[in-house]
Formats: sequence, C-alpha cells, structure tokens
Amino acid sequence: MLTVTIFLPLVVGLGLLALPNAQAKLIRYTALAGSLLTLLLTLILWGGYDTSGSRLQWRTALDWIPSIGSSFDVAVDGLSLPLIVLTALLLSLSMLFVLPEKERAKEHAFLFLLMATGLLGLFAAQDLLLFYLFFEVGLVPMYFIVGIWGGENRRYAALKFFLYTRAGSLAMLLSFLALYLATGDSVASRSFSLETVTAAQPFVGQAAGFWVLLGLLLGFGVKLPTVPLHNWLPDAHVEAPTEGSVMLAGIQLKMGAYGLLRVLIPTLPGAVQDYAWLLMVLALVSLVYGALAALPQRDLKRLIAYTSVNHMGYVMLGVAVWGFSSDTGVKQLALNGAVLQMVSHGLLTGGMFFLAGVLQHHTGTREMARFGGLLGRAPLYSRLLGLLAFGSLGLPALSGFVAEFQVLGATLAVSPWLAVLALVGLIVTTGLYLKVLNLLLLGSPPEDMPEVQELKPLEAASIVPLAALSLGIGILPGPFLTVIEQATAFLAQLGG
Repeated sequence: MLTVTIFLPLVVGLGLLALPNAQAKLIRYTALAGSLLTLLLTLILWGGYDTSGSRLQWRTALDWIPSIGSSFDVAVDGLSLPLIVLTALLLSLSMLFVLPEKERAKEHAFLFLLMATGLLGLFAAQDLLLFYLFFEVGLVPMYFIVGIWGGENRRYAALKFFLYTRAGSLAMLLSFLALYLATGDSVASRSFSLETVTAAQPFVGQAAGFWVLLGLLLGFGVKLPTVPLHNWLPDAHVEAPTEGSVMLAGIQLKMGAYGLLRVLIPTLPGAVQDYAWLLMVLALVSLVYGALAALPQRDLKRLIAYTSVNHMGYVMLGVAVWGFSSDTGVKQLALNGAVLQMVSHGLLTGGMFFLAGVLQHHTGTREMARFGGLLGRAPLYSRLLGLLAFGSLGLPALSGFVAEFQVLGATLAVSPWLAVLALVGLIVTTGLYLKVLNLLLLGSPPEDMPEVQELKPLEAASIVPLAALSLGIGILPGPFLTVIEQATAFLAQLGG
C-alpha cells in the first residue's frame, strides 16, 4: 500500500506524457484525479495506523543495492505519516487551483506529480541512500517550475534555488557516506539502513562527529531554511507561480525539518547534545531575524516568505531543546511541537500563498499599500485571510498556537531566558500580521486601488480545507498528537 502510494503520482504523470498537448482539459482533470486518489491512499494509511502497535508500520523492505548494504526500505511512523498526508493534500489543492489553466499543462502537471513522488518517498525512506535519492527527486522539478512558470526574474531565482539546495544536498550526502563507512570495517558489514546506523552510534565521543553533524546541518538547514542559509527563499517564492509557492513552503521546507528529526537526532544524538548551543543560536536568530525581515516588506508574497524563516525556526528550537534537556518529558514535548509546527506551517502558509496568488491573479499586484477596505468588498477572502493570519501569529484555537506553545513550554523548562528571546520573534510576528490585516482589510480604499473580486469557487475550494484543518487541529489536537507521540517517545529516549 505504501509503495503504491509513493509511486502513484509518478505513474499518473508518465501517463499524462502520452496524452496530446491539445487535450489540456483532460490533462488537468487526470492530474487532479491522480492527486485525489493519492490523497485517498494516504488517508487509508492514516486510518490503518495502529498507535499501540510497532513504531514503523506499512513497511516494505527489498534488496536494492545489496553489494553496498542499501535496500528499498519504506515505512511510516508518527513523524512521517502527517507529512505524507499533507503532501498529498497540498498536491490535490494545487492541481485544483490550476484546473482552468491550459498553458503547457502536460509538462506542468508532470513536474508536480514527479515532485510528489520524491516527497512521499523521502518521508517514508528508512535507508540513507534511498533518502538521498528521493530528496533529489523532490527538489529538481521545482527548479523547472520556477524557471518556466515563474515571474520576471524567474531564471535568476531558479538558478539560485538550485545552487543553494544542490550544495546543501551534497554536504548531506558526504555526511551520509561518513555514517555508512563508520558502521563496519568492510563493505560486507556496512549498511545505509537508518536502523543499523542508529543502533551503531558510530561517532559517540569522537571529534569527527562535529563534521558529520555540520554536513547534515548544511543540507537540512538550507531547506529549513535557517539563517544564514535562507537567502534563496524570498527570491524563489516571489518568482514562483502560486501553486509552486504553496508546495515549496507547504512541503519542501519540511524536507530539512524532517531530516533533523529523522536522521540527525537518531544517528548523532551525542553530537546534538554537545552542540545544542549552536542549534539554539541558529534557532533564536532565525526566529527573530525572520520576523524582523518580514516586517518592512511591502509585497505580500515576500512578507509571507520571510515569515517561513521565523516559523520553521521553531523546529530547530525543538531540536536544540532536545539536546539541552535530560528530561524525556521535556524532550518529547519539544519534538511534539516541532512535528506539529511542520504540519501547521504547511496548512497556514500554504493557504496564505494561495491568497497572495489570488490577489496577484485578480489585480496584477501584491503591493499591500495599493489595497484597503477589502472586508466590505471581498468578505470570504477577508475572513480566510484573517483566520490564516491569526493562526500564523499563534492565536489560541488554531494549529499555530498548539505547536508553538509546546516548543516554547519545553524551552521554558530548559531556560526562562531562552524562552524570552524566542518570544521576541513571536511578538514581532504578531505585529507584522496585524499590519497585513490593517493594510488589506481595514480602512478606506486608496483612489487608485485595483478592482478586487471575491474568491472564485475553485479558489475558495483550494483554501477553505487548509483553514478548516488548522481550526480543527487547534480545537482538538489530541487525536493528531496521539499519532505523533509514538515516534517522539522513541526519539526522547535517545542520548544520554
């Protein structure tokens, strides 16, 4: 079931290549149907997941390159299952959003479906070499999506995106090779299996562990993104098409965050504890800088892009708290919040990028100063923007609050002063989202304001599910956390 789920988007995408270019409508509906079927399969995986059973479920393990100890090993647990469902959901909503668009529909749909297979495979991979393969498959299509369907400076943004992420993935690969070589004395005894590497703990007490940790931080930090590896993000988001920004922020940023929890903590727990101070510095700088950098932005899309640096900083903060604390309860609380933050950010920021795209499509501009008084002209648009913005600033009863509260609570248990520093970013974030709502929704419209239309049915159908899910998780997080806690409990037991 899991293998079928991973490769179904690719199979549908290859089928699309056989259709004539003139059949744009058929191509779009086929891509949407394939995405919805993938979403259905991920929901079956969720429904069949036993929270009282083994940690890894729906597992398939086959020999892939046995001569070097690498296998096609995929499974799901509480870390990966929420992200697998989120991937399929955002893919489906993106294909729904672009349903009326006919330009180069075949190539466009194929790249999104190929990317989905890479992302689904990455979140399920239990083998480091397989993880790297899916990591690359998930990244490369975005280069073409930005470069072909992006804005005026799309080629520059696409090249910058690819160079940053490629450099990071190569650093990650070197660390993977170091972990592999340290698992045995000969080729026959070495393995890329995550379980084998975790059991071996090859760099405990060794200075070389820092360099392996650094390689993983570079690879995952670029995709998180963490300061100072974030510079590619605003350009990529501003130039990407709306659906590209949704997938980039909603899912691709989670590749780095997921890597920290799936690979970094289990394979190098000692190094994470030794250099928790470094992770804490990166987290706090990202939290504050991301919020401050977003504050003066006039372009709505660029503002949302910078807030991602702030929001994903909570994941790094959760990992840093894990390294600082010796209390398994505090560790698990921090990681619960980090996983939930990944999902919450995907829902809230994905919805915000849809709304920014709608504004661009309807009026030709995203400059916030050009608007005002939308609450009376486009009430549904305004209400969704308000709900997603309040969720992003951490208002109770929305998913952002549940996620950030857990990470900040764990940080407070480690050090009140560190929690205060983290709160600075939260305060600035609150101010900048209130600024957005004040500029767009309230006040009198400027004389030269473009004509604003209410959300069209397909646009509303792409955004409402994200807002509803954020509200549902915020009000009733228990069932969701039950799935997450099985995996975070395992991670909380690692280390000294």
